[in-house]
Amino acid sequence: MVKKTKFDCIIVGVGGQGSIFASRVLGEAAVREGYDVISAETHGMAQRGGTVEVHVRLGSSFGPLIPLRSADALVGMEPAEGLRFARYLSPKGTAIINTNVVPATSSDYPPVANLVKALKDTCERVIAYDATRLALDAGHLQTLNVVLLGTLSRMLPLSTLEEVVAEHVPKKALDANIRAFKLGQRVFDA
Repeated sequence: MVKKTKFDCIIVGVGGQGSIFASRVLGEAAVREGYDVISAETHGMAQRGGTVEVHVRLGSSFGPLIPLRSADALVGMEPAEGLRFARYLSPKGTAIINTNVVPATSSDYPPVANLVKALKDTCERVIAYDATRLALDAGHLQTLNVVLLGTLSRMLPLSTLEEVVAEHVPKKALDANIRAFKLGQRVFDA
């Protein structure tokens, strides 16, 4: 893979899904490989299931917030949150979306197929799949963020990403996280 000099990614979800962990692992792997990294996170009511938004910029000499319509990738750990932040995606960008819905406080949650269709109208590529199921297949629901990182890893020239994941998860959860990462990679390759 040709090393890109810049890469902008938005990671979104709800509190408890691991958006911040995913962004920190991504940032650390990028720093190890010589990128300048800058990021910003917002997580007001995150502990209660509120929105978590993280901007991660590799190789950028500008501020931490990604301008609208310019992100290379969007990782949505929850489908409605993914669509909510699609405004940041470049028309040539890729959306990686977990199709498993976090129970909303509203009974008016739109069909996931409608959310995915709206995303497809926004960017060049949408990879939408049940990452929650893959996390459970890997051995633990809390590996959801690592499944999605595995998918994202196929877009990045970061050879140390899996290694950084392994260094930052508890030893007892290492095998499940490595399985989760590889399952996510397979989704991109499919």
